[in-house]
Amino acid sequence: MTPGQLRAFCLSFNAVVEEFPFGPETSVFKVCGKLFALSRLDADPLTVNLKCDPEDAVRLRTEHEGLIIPGYHMNKRHWNTVTADGGLPDRMVRELVEDSYDLVVAGLPRAERLRLDRP
Repeated sequence: MTPGQLRAFCLSFNAVVEEFPFGPETSVFKVCGKLFALSRLDADPLTVNLKCDPEDAVRLRTEHEGLIIPGYHMNKRHWNTVTADGGLPDRMVRELVEDSYDLVVAGLPRAERLRLDRP
């Protein structure tokens, strides 16, 4: 996955905005003000921090050692850093991004979830 593809995919979800609270080099993707993906799109290798179910996080780290690691500068229980530029299939990276978005949306108040058409 290229940086442009990652950025476009993150922005394809309902109500997502890209912000730069940590400086112009770090893209933070939020839904309704809540972070679901964070990436330095110019980094080599391209990585993205994604929210993950704690049990899935550990399993994914074991199954994809070195490509999925505990979230860099994040809560290691709930976040993974995923290498997105070739070691993992693009389809899997897209699924992990979508799972992160869905986890964040699930934690939003019901009224906001309904506005996003995700009850």
